[in-house]
Amino acid sequence: MSLNFFRRVAFGLSPSDKKPDDPLPWALSQLNTVPDLLWPGSILAEKELRKKYGEWVYGDREVLRKKFKNDKDEYKKAKDDLRLKTGERYFELNEHAIRHYQTKYSQQPVFERFWLFWGNHFAISEKDFLAEFSTGPYQREIIRPNMVKTFEEMVHSVTTSWCMIHHLDNSESVGPNSRRGLESRDTINENHARELLELHTVSPSAGYTQEDVIQLAYIMTGWGHKWSRKNLETGDVWFDQEKHQKGDKQVLGVKYKNDAKRELGKVIHDLATHPVCIEFVSTKLCRHFITDEPTSEMINPVIEAWNKSNGNLIEIHKAVIKQAFKYNDTTHKFHPPEIWLMQLSRMFDLNIPLSADRMNYNFKSRPTNRQRQLSWILREIGHSPYRAKQPNGWSDVEADWVSPELLLRRFWFASVELPRLVKSENQLHDFIISCLKNNFDNYESMASLIHQFRFGTTEKDLGRKFGVICNLPGVLKV
Repeated sequence: MSLNFFRRVAFGLSPSDKKPDDPLPWALSQLNTVPDLLWPGSILAEKELRKKYGEWVYGDREVLRKKFKNDKDEYKKAKDDLRLKTGERYFELNEHAIRHYQTKYSQQPVFERFWLFWGNHFAISEKDFLAEFSTGPYQREIIRPNMVKTFEEMVHSVTTSWCMIHHLDNSESVGPNSRRGLESRDTINENHARELLELHTVSPSAGYTQEDVIQLAYIMTGWGHKWSRKNLETGDVWFDQEKHQKGDKQVLGVKYKNDAKRELGKVIHDLATHPVCIEFVSTKLCRHFITDEPTSEMINPVIEAWNKSNGNLIEIHKAVIKQAFKYNDTTHKFHPPEIWLMQLSRMFDLNIPLSADRMNYNFKSRPTNRQRQLSWILREIGHSPYRAKQPNGWSDVEADWVSPELLLRRFWFASVELPRLVKSENQLHDFIISCLKNNFDNYESMASLIHQFRFGTTEKDLGRKFGVICNLPGVLKV
């Protein structure tokens, strides 16, 4: 079996990893449970970070703008102080550290790859300081626990999460004939309903219409943040009957009787179990792990596992891994920048993320350059995971990642920045070769390309080695 499999479904083998005798059972055994988060530093709960979000947004919006409306310089200074006090410039850095530490050291790296997939499938785009405070906790507390449940349960948890509701403005959606709608003439916001159909479940292939979007938006009215003078929009999610559209609704030909908050669960059940949804998401999973254009022969076993298990994600994930194993030697998959970086970090034991004690923050001064380093690298190579530009997340297709600019960014990173991340004890040529041998069947031909630099240990020499190695076709794709 090709060593590529360990990079296709995970992040390669670290210098301390023992090569599994039987790769398929190794991979399948990792999907039954949710591994604990390993980060030994600060891991704040979603609710705690939501409070910090409120302190930042409303401290500025309600206090500073009013207080310093006639003094731009003092306003700027006060706003910078507020950034430090609330951690606005810190928490995203810490979430990146949590995420990368997990993929580097987890004993269930295959599970972690699926975590990255689902976080991107239910993406939160760059909006309203969500990346700074909320997207990381959402992926930790909403996505992760649901990965051993059913797809339907995951969709319901995501749909009713604070982060997704805020992201897609469902708190602003009011049924026209609800009590609130009749009093205020407010009406529906279609964002959340449209993305639930288009991106999260059935896709446009289901042939839904604009009227279906409207009817689903009616069903979703009432689900939002519990507003109060103290918490404003950072309150917990609840169902507000006074905003809910009265009457029966119809989505994709299915009628839903007027049933208040229970309507959403019923429509999610029908969407999450719809044959078009099952095919759409199964195809995305195969695209992520196997090839950009998966065939029906690759996809159908995943659909079959989905139907047999009633959407149990453990069984769906296992079916995907079996197909990835089956087609490992006959297909190729190009990895987006973040996964490429995670693999390099694990395979060569790079000195990222920063240690937990050095990531500690005093909320009085700006994060240091080293604390910002990982997030800066992600941005520079073009893939900051919590800052997707659109709600459909980051692309999983090679054509979107092979522009000259993006490839040059990877070459620059491997040649200039990566050598600074190599631990002093790992700079010897023999160590680099041993890492290649651990992860690549053609390691000898790879080693021959850097043979002329074998005696050099300077940063420049390391840059030459890694600039070549990390941008070879067999490293960029499996």
